[in-house]
Amino acid sequence: MRKPCQDGGSRRQYLAALAAAGATALAGCRGESGSQDGSSDPTPTTTTTADPARALDRYDVSISHERSQSPDTDWAAPTASPTDTPLATEPLIEDLEIPWDLSFAADGTLFLTERVGRVLSFVDGSVRTVTEPAAVIDAESSDDGWWVTGGEGGTLGVAAHPTYPEPPVVYVYYTTTTDDERVNRVVAMDVSAEDPAATESVLVDAIPGSKIHNGGRLTFGPEDYLWITTGDAGSGELAADTDSLGGKVLRVTPAGDPAPGNPDLGGDPRVFTYGHRNPQGIAWLPDGTVVASEHGPTGRDELNRLVAGGYYGWPDTRKHEEYADAGPEVRRPLANTGNAGGWAPSGSLFYTGDAVPSLRNRLLTGGLKGQKLLTTTLTPAGGDLPPGDDAEVYDADWTDDAYTATTHSLLADEVGRIRHVEQGPDGGLYLVTSNRDGRAGDGFPRERDDVLARITPAE
Repeated sequence: MRKPCQDGGSRRQYLAALAAAGATALAGCRGESGSQDGSSDPTPTTTTTADPARALDRYDVSISHERSQSPDTDWAAPTASPTDTPLATEPLIEDLEIPWDLSFAADGTLFLTERVGRVLSFVDGSVRTVTEPAAVIDAESSDDGWWVTGGEGGTLGVAAHPTYPEPPVVYVYYTTTTDDERVNRVVAMDVSAEDPAATESVLVDAIPGSKIHNGGRLTFGPEDYLWITTGDAGSGELAADTDSLGGKVLRVTPAGDPAPGNPDLGGDPRVFTYGHRNPQGIAWLPDGTVVASEHGPTGRDELNRLVAGGYYGWPDTRKHEEYADAGPEVRRPLANTGNAGGWAPSGSLFYTGDAVPSLRNRLLTGGLKGQKLLTTTLTPAGGDLPPGDDAEVYDADWTDDAYTATTHSLLADEVGRIRHVEQGPDGGLYLVTSNRDGRAGDGFPRERDDVLARITPAE
């Protein structure tokens, strides 16, 4: 595997230095705990250990609901078009190798994964390899860093503990093998240790894996429970089986136990919803409503409002007319693209920051197919919609009638395949591209790919 460039003359470090000069979200959000003298250590904590105890044995990772986010029931869906304000992108890191996920810690540290087997940190303008778990398989690269072979797995989701760096624990979702079978697992690591991989604690194991449909998103929700999206591993029947972890959205505590309040579906108690094909994005509206993005077959990509215990139809229900005819046991989607085109939607975020006002209070989703940022306005029933002349409006009899989804496409073919979007602690908006995965369209990958970039209003 190619190592991240570490010499001072590399383009990666050069871009990171430029980012430090202008990225207040990444260099200035550390507050009193950050370096004030211009120096920086890309790993916020420096504790090492000769006894590589498991991360969950060394620290108390429990959560206090006193710090959970209170629902905001007064938020309002925008009525203007998000296309009214042109957007620009500013690269912060170049030459990444198929990045997949981003997670901002409470102290401002940004963790990101590369599918080829690395977890990186980016803080105060410096990029550092945090760990390279030995058990990771699947994604491979050639000597020059360009995609060669492998499936859709590898090192996927990453999420810092809600109170990081106390404890200094980071969660990772990756593909591995058990008894020669491909599986996915979620682990916790102490990233302050000399060898974080040696502190690995397995939270969720034996998630069905394959060369396709591995799911992989990790995100802490408003109540500080860890949410995990899993794919059906190419076997649709797993999605409808509540004993299987395939094709599900899981909700667990930071220690990996079923979250209190999970539905009783008569199967695995970690399952929150089921009947998913390959969900890769999850986000929360200010009032706590959960929305997931999901890859469909031959198009038919979806956005779904998640309801505890809900069945989302896969593998039996996916076409518009099938939803219209299905009974109440099948949850209807907020949006389904049909078989014309599709989005290949990946990581999602409900944006609440002020750095890009035109996108505030909208669902943002990385679009792999079409190489764009999907911007969805979710308007509660009876509300005024944004202009839809250049958008897709989903308000048919087969859709979830709690909201009308109006989806605009932004940044089309400007940065390539957008894998994930994330909000920084200062309200800034960031994306990573996935142009080296062998599926990019005309014009990509570019020489600098892949990149972490900041989205801003164009001047």
